[in-house]
Amino acid sequence: MIKQLCKVGNSNALILDKPILELLGLEEEGQVQLTIQDGSLIVTPARPRLVSAEEVGDQLDRVMKKRAEVMRRLAK
Repeated sequence: MIKQLCKVGNSNALILDKPILELLGLEEEGQVQLTIQDGSLIVTPARPRLVSAEEVGDQLDRVMKKRAEVMRRLAK
């Protein structure tokens, strides 16, 4: 999934969609741990919760349906 950074004052923000927040077990204004590894930014919930494989699949299906056209264009 590709996301656009948004200008907020003198900083940039990464907006996370609700399904992603739900997959991570995060709520609005939740805390995350940021890690940089091999040139990648890894975002992890500060207080992670266990999520079942079924719940991950359900949320992934929801995101894929919502972003189907974008995914088709990226696949080309």
